[in-house]
Amino acid sequence: MLTFRSTLLLLVIALAPLTTIAKEPVKNQIGQFVLEDVPPIDAALRERLMQYLEVRRAGLLDLSDDGKSLLIATRFGGSTQLHTVAQPLGARKQITFADEPIDSGYFVPGSAGRKVIYAKDKGGDENDNYFVLDLNEGRSTLITDGKSRHSNSVISKSGRWFAVSGTARNGRDFDVYLKDLTSNDPPKMIWEVKGQYYVAGFSPDEKSLLINHYISERETEWFIVDLADFKQRRITPETPAAYYGDAAWSHDGKTLFLTTDREGEFRRLYRLELETGAWTCLTPTLNWDVESVAVEPTGAGLAYVVNEDGVSRLVLCDTAGKNERTVKGLPVGVIGGLQFNQAGGTLGLTINSSKSPSDAYSVDFAAGNATRWTESEIGGLNAERFVEPELIRYPTFDQVDGKPRMIPAFLYRGVGDGPRPVIIQCHGGPEGQFTPGFTSPFQFWARELGISVLALNVRGSVGYGRTYHQIDNGVMREDAVKDVGAALDWIAKQPHLDASRVGIFGGSYGGYMVLGSLTNFPGRIKAGIDIVGIASFVSFLETTPEFRRDLRRAEYGDERDPAVRAVLEKISPLNNAEKIQAALFVMHGENDPRVPVSEARQIVAKMRALGRTVWFANALNEGHGFAKKENSDLAAVMQAMFWKEHLLK
Repeated sequence: MLTFRSTLLLLVIALAPLTTIAKEPVKNQIGQFVLEDVPPIDAALRERLMQYLEVRRAGLLDLSDDGKSLLIATRFGGSTQLHTVAQPLGARKQITFADEPIDSGYFVPGSAGRKVIYAKDKGGDENDNYFVLDLNEGRSTLITDGKSRHSNSVISKSGRWFAVSGTARNGRDFDVYLKDLTSNDPPKMIWEVKGQYYVAGFSPDEKSLLINHYISERETEWFIVDLADFKQRRITPETPAAYYGDAAWSHDGKTLFLTTDREGEFRRLYRLELETGAWTCLTPTLNWDVESVAVEPTGAGLAYVVNEDGVSRLVLCDTAGKNERTVKGLPVGVIGGLQFNQAGGTLGLTINSSKSPSDAYSVDFAAGNATRWTESEIGGLNAERFVEPELIRYPTFDQVDGKPRMIPAFLYRGVGDGPRPVIIQCHGGPEGQFTPGFTSPFQFWARELGISVLALNVRGSVGYGRTYHQIDNGVMREDAVKDVGAALDWIAKQPHLDASRVGIFGGSYGGYMVLGSLTNFPGRIKAGIDIVGIASFVSFLETTPEFRRDLRRAEYGDERDPAVRAVLEKISPLNNAEKIQAALFVMHGENDPRVPVSEARQIVAKMRALGRTVWFANALNEGHGFAKKENSDLAAVMQAMFWKEHLLK
């Protein structure tokens, strides 16, 4: 005879195939990482991987006035801090010792390198505040309000005036502030704005301030503020809308040098005469983007960097863009941090290559010779054995001029016999670009796990022209995901790659690309790692901080428009999670100020409700990524464990 309890049990069993009851996750905490359903750490794998992770990078931040010492950011403890270097390949002397990473700063001119301005946030919240470090006193003094979000500070040539953008007024708009560093008075707001305005540089006579208005990833404006009466004048035309990137004053303040795509596909270098308003293109035949420009302070010429298929080329020339010269002694790689010393004659920069982490270099502008200042460690590994990526292009679904559109990508071939498993890497942005710099996890995956890595620059990436950059905008979003599908087709045709063992990896927008690919290509991808990614465009746009909302609407579409909202709902991975067949690993920072951690939690909950395999790792003291070494190391170990479990077994 059946009891009520046994009858109820039979009913539950009968209904079980129709309803999945989510299991309670197995929780654990290691340091500041709260882990759910993540297996115990593989000690042997961790031990080998840690050698790859014991890599230091040195990024140039500033040169002393005379160019005889450098300020760099590098790590010797648990987080990146500021260091000075007094001579090429000399000792790196640490000058900040904060709990939080410090990776930006500059010398105060006229202080003989004894005063430094730097910024730091708390727990990855990106509410940067600025300090003056007096090395004579051994004391840091807060010079902003200590609570608002600040960005892009600059200092005048004399070292007296400090300018910064900040959100103190309403938490949303980046107003412009000016401070006299010889006074104890707080910064004074000199321009109340609506939107994101960033200070870019004082004129040489310290009478004017150059300011950029960032409207979207495809449109910016430039203004000059007169510091006598704080009146502003626009120096870029209202139409047509264009992207104006880097800008620098001439040595006499009469001219500006700017990078812009105002007249074509690529961001070329222009000279703007401020008195007449005349524009002259200095690189009219260049069909690659000019990424940055620096002006020699005595008027001797310019230095600018060209991005050629993801690899940097440094050019030295005169102020008319003529008499181009190359630099002797620089390795091939990705260049950043371009700037001259105050007295002139010495150019500083950072170079990162596929076989070497970032290091600081100087260039004698007159002679064109490079000098290496730092030699960053690579954990005792032999750099000659690192995998060198190869540039490939593969056809995608649409055409250009009657021919298939080609998608650029970098392939790191996994070591080993037979077809190798492959991880597809998707960069963030979308207005980003994968460039072949040094990546410790890629080298470990390729050399030690034998997994190839295919790093894509799908449509929406910068570096390949304005059209390519914008053909994924708004309701065309999933066309970028189709480019991943074309990569899967290309992989299937390569005898050295195993199309039955494919993973996908990405962070931020790249995290959306992971989730979007898993929902669009079920059965073709075995595993995916989503780091600080977007699961639902609608919930993301409604919860990302207000100051970012309109910027992201310009890229993804405005969710307040019913027609656009319908498309965003249709393509959002959260609404298509039942299609995911792959194992998923979701990683996020609790304090993420860009993509709220709720994006991670909702896709994890949905996967659990569907009874799917999902690991979740939440770093309590991090934001949009993992900046602290103990967290980034643990994240890398768990990622390698995930690939080993789901691609190699």
